[in-house]
Amino acid sequence: MTRLSVEMLAADAVEPITSAGHAQLGIAVLAGIAVIVLLITQFKLHAFLALTIGSLALGAFAGAPLDKTIASFTTGLGATVAGVGVLIALGAILGKLLADSGGADQIVDTILAKAGGRAMPWAMVLIASVIGLPLFFEVGIVLLIPVVLMVAKRGNYSLMRIGIPALAGLSVMHGLIPPHPGPLVAIDAVKANLGITLALGVLVAIPTVIIAGPVFSRYAARWVDVPAPDRMIPTRASEELDQRPGFGATLATMLLPVVLMLSKALVDIIVDDPTHMVQRVFDVVGSPLIALLAAVIVGMFTLGRAAGFTKDRISTTVEKSLAPIAGILLIVGAGGGFKQTLIDSGVGQMILDISKDWSIPALLLAWLIAVAIRLATGSATVATISAAGLVAPLAADMSTAHTSLLVLAIGAGSLFFSHVNDAGFWLVKEYFGLSVGQTVKTWSVMETIISVVAGGLILLLSLVI
Repeated sequence: MTRLSVEMLAADAVEPITSAGHAQLGIAVLAGIAVIVLLITQFKLHAFLALTIGSLALGAFAGAPLDKTIASFTTGLGATVAGVGVLIALGAILGKLLADSGGADQIVDTILAKAGGRAMPWAMVLIASVIGLPLFFEVGIVLLIPVVLMVAKRGNYSLMRIGIPALAGLSVMHGLIPPHPGPLVAIDAVKANLGITLALGVLVAIPTVIIAGPVFSRYAARWVDVPAPDRMIPTRASEELDQRPGFGATLATMLLPVVLMLSKALVDIIVDDPTHMVQRVFDVVGSPLIALLAAVIVGMFTLGRAAGFTKDRISTTVEKSLAPIAGILLIVGAGGGFKQTLIDSGVGQMILDISKDWSIPALLLAWLIAVAIRLATGSATVATISAAGLVAPLAADMSTAHTSLLVLAIGAGSLFFSHVNDAGFWLVKEYFGLSVGQTVKTWSVMETIISVVAGGLILLLSLVI
């Protein structure tokens, strides 16, 4: 289960755990978020505990029975860890194999040699956009983080100067470009043309990712000047090795899950028949779990054996890769629990109800509704599904191009200001070793820039097309 399945589970949601009115629910959301921020910033409580207490506080303020609040939290935590947790674990194993074998060193040395100086942020945003095209956001992060941290360390770059472009590339792909789950769901809901949506999405994505990535990273690096966290940086293993994997073999191993997942997406589009044998095969081998598992198994040979590792050495590498991610798994899981508590409280439905009376242009309405649901639930896909369902009737009188722009407007709104109720927020915070405030000033602002810039470009396109 991945971000798609976790959030689709949330979107299909359950009966609200409370019958509180809109005002009480609004106050409950603000109170729950305030409790989390206060516990982390003022009382220095671990984020896992703060998220757990904040979820209980949200339920209490909303007037929900304690047992139902606990059930919602544990359901969200379990679903998130069951899906994202496995991907993080597999990504950590692959990252450790890359590091210990010297494969990551080979990639970093090659990147530094080919794209040094001012070109590095542009190289990172290009790599992230290509890798992020078929990947779920979390998978892209766990694949790219070791490279980002090592490039920053070896090249003596600001972590934000390198990290923000990589995150921007991944996030823009996730929100705007099919075959990512959010855009695909919106395309289906408003009956848009996939090819035209993809073409217009790329047109919007290119300037958006440039502004939110390499351009914004200059300012982010000034606001938050932090080194790459030592606990996450793999050591330069190749200095003590007699040999290390070649650049081609290392790159092929890293791209294997990307190729498998992209192949699945293409087969789904071309064949478009769930009962067809070819599509059934690719649905299995192209799932994130199998794709990453395949990369890990292949990596044991192309990386581990290529570096002269024995079976015992490979086993030790795998074992050591799992310990550092325990805290991350708990925090991300608790973030999923808090999000599920929000959704089960009926917050998304409350926003849909309130927005029905807004009299504004369809594209702007779609963007605003997605923004509101994103802020309340922390879920980009839930925001996309809900907003698409609400504005779908408006697409009936639209041209083919404008229907595609409606999909993109929803996707852009769904990325607005990621904060403490988004599992992605905690992933970035923990991997980059940031405080909550630093994460808001970098990651959250970057997400907002993506949303606003993309939204503005979509409105401009609607005037031209």
